[in-house]
Amino acid sequence: MKTEHTRAIILRRTNYGEADRVLRLLTPEGQRSVMARGVRREKSKLAGGIELFAISDVVIGQGRGDLGVLTSAQLVHFYRHILEDYDRLQFGYEAINLVSKASDMIDEPEWYGVLSEVYMGLDVLSIPLQLVQAWFYLHYAELTGYELGLTTDILGNRLEADRTYMYDPNERGFRPAEQGDVTADHIKLLRILMQRPIQTATQINGIDQLLSDCWLITRQHASI
Repeated sequence: MKTEHTRAIILRRTNYGEADRVLRLLTPEGQRSVMARGVRREKSKLAGGIELFAISDVVIGQGRGDLGVLTSAQLVHFYRHILEDYDRLQFGYEAINLVSKASDMIDEPEWYGVLSEVYMGLDVLSIPLQLVQAWFYLHYAELTGYELGLTTDILGNRLEADRTYMYDPNERGFRPAEQGDVTADHIKLLRILMQRPIQTATQINGIDQLLSDCWLITRQHASI
């Protein structure tokens, strides 16, 4: 029987029959739907490997149609600190739901990297929640086809360090504005969030003064 060995994040778990579950998995190769037989029984060997907010090592066997059969699941990393903070937990669920819906329509392998990075950021309680959210919103927008322009404004001119801008939600970009509250420092932070892991942004001096503005821009841009 043909099998696939891969890493996976659990997006959805649906009870089926008396003891089974249908799982929607996010892998580095894209989405997978699998049947986990007997997983709800007390002594199931699969149960410990299909936790939410975790990375698992799974083996998927060939099933009927597009529904594979989960033959093995081992927990690689469980991001348990997410469960210790209500706001982080709620955003974790929000990210799962958004990625699940978006990857149904746009099944890109990059979704796995986005969600695993978000889990890491949420799990480190010293990383500001708004920073994790802003990073996610930027990458969510990019993968859904609405990458935030960080080199030119809505008129097609290069963003300049000595000018101020405002975010235009209708045009989904930056508009030059003399009284604008978006500065070169905001653009620098947004570029780092777009190009680097979340942890990198925590090393920026003065991030506390920029974060709320950048969070609002990215949330508006992602239309969430």
